[in-house]
Amino acid sequence: MRIVLQRVKSASVRVEAEIRASIAAGALVFLGISHDDTRREAEWLSEKILRLRLFADAEGKFNRSLLDTGGSILVVSQFTLYGDARKGTRPSFSRAAPPAIAEPLYEYMIDYLRSASKLEVASGVFGAMMEVELINDGPVTINLEKSFSPPKQ
Repeated sequence: MRIVLQRVKSASVRVEAEIRASIAAGALVFLGISHDDTRREAEWLSEKILRLRLFADAEGKFNRSLLDTGGSILVVSQFTLYGDARKGTRPSFSRAAPPAIAEPLYEYMIDYLRSASKLEVASGVFGAMMEVELINDGPVTINLEKSFSPPKQ
């Protein structure tokens, strides 16, 4: 499971010109899911998202987490995080999980984030063509990956 987490002042998702989700200050999380991912990876990354200290304290140091600041979270599915462009000019997405695996894990992660905190957790629309708007704060962008099983060859 891979995420790209961006600290934002605000973010929103549109589907067919309609705003489907929006947040104020917090984190925009792009989530990619592979074939071997399980709820275990979703839980580990969710805890990391909630507790990662990406927000400044009174001295300007990264000492505050989303839980400390009460920030919001917007989770957007993005299978292209598993794009492999090492060969040729068209990326391969063979390591990305098919919707039957990815969508339940995507929904599980959203539910987990909501149940593990009192933060606002919004989401994009799984499988939809989305327009994501954000005002990056910093900018601060963190890439995280967690896999408890070795990748299939």
